[in-house]
Amino acid sequence: MKAIEYTETGGPEVLRLVEVEPSDPGHGEVRVRVVVSGVNPTDWKSRRGSAEVAHFEHPKTPNQDGAGFIDAVGSGVTRFSVGDRVWLRDTAFQRDTGTAAEFVVLPQRLVNPLPRGLSFDVGASLGIPALTAHRALTAHEGGPARLSPGALVGQTVLVAGGAGAVGHAAIQLAVWAGATVITTVSSPAKADLAWRAGAQHVIDYRSEDVVQAVAAIAPHGVSTIVEVNPLANLGIDLELIAVGGTIAIYVSGDPDEVSIAARASMTKNVRYQFVLTYTTSEVQKSNAVAAVTAAAADGALGVGDANGLPIIRYLLDETGAAHQAVEDGAVGKVLIDVGSSDAGHQARDVAAADLAPDGDAW
Repeated sequence: MKAIEYTETGGPEVLRLVEVEPSDPGHGEVRVRVVVSGVNPTDWKSRRGSAEVAHFEHPKTPNQDGAGFIDAVGSGVTRFSVGDRVWLRDTAFQRDTGTAAEFVVLPQRLVNPLPRGLSFDVGASLGIPALTAHRALTAHEGGPARLSPGALVGQTVLVAGGAGAVGHAAIQLAVWAGATVITTVSSPAKADLAWRAGAQHVIDYRSEDVVQAVAAIAPHGVSTIVEVNPLANLGIDLELIAVGGTIAIYVSGDPDEVSIAARASMTKNVRYQFVLTYTTSEVQKSNAVAAVTAAAADGALGVGDANGLPIIRYLLDETGAAHQAVEDGAVGKVLIDVGSSDAGHQARDVAAADLAPDGDAW
């Protein structure tokens, strides 16, 4: 089989295309023929590592997310049969085998049924973005542990950076669960993407006063803020959050530390929830996987231009370029066509001038 491997940390140039023998699944494992591999910021960050180069005894294959179909099952597997269509999560977390390969062997707990009628593009776009968004939206004290239609009725959610992958998933999941969704963006082009994702209110923070705009929609504050840029936004978040509200933070910045106004936070009894999907509890992860699968089955987590998340496609041997695109802040979902070379030659329809990365800070 063909696979992408790297044996030391560094830039995209450390990734190389190799031919290796596919492994057979062991007890409780399945082998998945990967059709589409999804690329997230965590993938290039893991590959790049820290300032000091690390060398690995065993080659690593990058990328956490993907979709395909079951190719073989090991003993003790009861959830899947050969030919089942699936989406994958956390495949390279504390493991050497990610989805940038034609086949990957995984414990069946990391493999999830792909609902009937959904494309592999959707399946490869769930994983990290949607699971992160689910945890952020369920961190509110007294709120639901698992999202479902109607679970967030009566709540107002503010999503910072609604044109990003996690922001996009947060909009979609919150709308599916019945919340009123406000999101911030940095350009008219990104505003269009947020509208297509389903947000009821879109604020361009470069041309509008965010505090005034949000206060007009939610005069008593918002229940939950899904925050992509705490270094820039926490001050404004404190003005906008309701008493007893939650600010869910899923990224760090540079520098890594954030400053929090203690008295203002105390006055509002604010909860700060930092989110890393890899290390959520088994119950939280199980709830997220179930809710995300249900939302996808309902058609609530669509991708592509019509759904506000443009697809940017690469071939397997272009994995380095795909990583670089995500590192450079490409707006949209970067996918790698593992099982179809023709698909990888489709146009990469992203208007670079209109959708330039900007950090989504206010």
